[in-house]
Amino acid sequence: MDTETTPLAEDFPPAAREDWERAALKALKGEPLARLRTRTADGLVIEALEPPAKAQPAARADAPADPERPWDLRTIVDGPEPARANADLLHDLENGAASILLALDPSGAQGVAAGSAEDLGRVLEGVLLDLAPVALDAGWMGPDAANWLAEAAKGGPAAPLAVHMDPLGTWAREGLSPGAIAAHVQAAAETAAGHAAVYPKATFFLASGRPVHEAGGSEGWELGFTAAAALAYARAMAAAGVNDPWARIVLGLSADVEHLTTIAKLRAARMIWAKLTSACGVRTPARIEARSSRRMLAKQDSWSNLLRLTAAGFGAAVGGAEAVVLEPFTAPLAGPGERPSGLARRQARNIQLVLMEEAGLGRVADAAGGSGYIETLTDGLARAGWAALQGIEGAGGLERALESGVVAGAVAQTREARRAAFADGTLGLIGVTRFPPAHDEPPAMAEVSPAGTAGPEVRRPGADSLCPPLTPVRWAEPFEGEERR
Repeated sequence: MDTETTPLAEDFPPAAREDWERAALKALKGEPLARLRTRTADGLVIEALEPPAKAQPAARADAPADPERPWDLRTIVDGPEPARANADLLHDLENGAASILLALDPSGAQGVAAGSAEDLGRVLEGVLLDLAPVALDAGWMGPDAANWLAEAAKGGPAAPLAVHMDPLGTWAREGLSPGAIAAHVQAAAETAAGHAAVYPKATFFLASGRPVHEAGGSEGWELGFTAAAALAYARAMAAAGVNDPWARIVLGLSADVEHLTTIAKLRAARMIWAKLTSACGVRTPARIEARSSRRMLAKQDSWSNLLRLTAAGFGAAVGGAEAVVLEPFTAPLAGPGERPSGLARRQARNIQLVLMEEAGLGRVADAAGGSGYIETLTDGLARAGWAALQGIEGAGGLERALESGVVAGAVAQTREARRAAFADGTLGLIGVTRFPPAHDEPPAMAEVSPAGTAGPEVRRPGADSLCPPLTPVRWAEPFEGEERR
């Protein structure tokens, strides 16, 4: 494969700031440059023309080996019927996906109705786990699901399992844990210790800031929550005897329609990770799974979600995510007994395939590097995220910060400010508050039979832990009126 580097800027003369200002003022038709000044949810002021920045290190610690497949194209499988879930994931893997995010829920309400090793084995029948990574989203069942996945991999040391245990994130969303939350973290860490030697390529924890994002929080608090969760999980694994705990953690971040902010956020996450791991005396590169934002999606004119998902995928790819997950564009429409159709699932794959193979996003190393706007925003978000991490640690760590309402209070402040901006028209939603369709024709959904099954006992010792829940929001919901389907 030809991997020769082509310098793209050598044939263009350098442009002075005055040249940029003249071009901007011409486009503004006489309005001042301050018209283009923006303020982020964390209060960061970004000028229209930031000073040129020197190129920073690549967005990823290791450049993708294959420009044609520069990131892991990961699809979601969450339909309740195990046989259909198996057919869906095999179809995805045969048609462009590189890995699967498998949501499990014995009740069938929020994922595949699998509640045992045998159930999971049937769902994964025909999948070569050493070639096609499987990531799990199992909530409180995380340790049990980890054992089931390890059994399905049959001790193959090459299997890059992504167990994605995240008890703190689950607690943050639900507000109540069955038993003490500390016991859940300890059980997950002990499970990781039990499999670490057999599966050296496996990652066990997902330190995800997505609960903050989906509840309406700012990028800074999403980053701070992610870092605090990573620190809590690394400490727990070290106490359980895992030798390289930082290498067993994946960072989970949201990719939003604001693609430049997504790029900067992912870059800022790497800066925070580097500082955090360096303070702990280790040098382990960050691994990021970016998943498309649910709060940005709309029921009304749901076809416009395809544009939002494309922007999110672009931001995640250019920001350097190792794995990118895009929701089907009809996800907000799913009611009881419904799931996205084959068309919606195909579009979730094909958006990424077009970005990879036709847009060629992997052919330019660190495309955002050197941009004054991106580097300034990256630095500001990294500082905001680090300040949020310090606030969480100052409150006694993530568990206590959740319990005391420190996190929920910060999220609520940003959420209400953002809601007000949508309400007064400062911010708009294409297809909803701006350019709504004269006739809304929602796409068809697939019918499913959500028959449940028995699951494992997820209660841990101790009294239930309580915290103000980070309840997910969807920005378009207040403006969509009565059910439009």
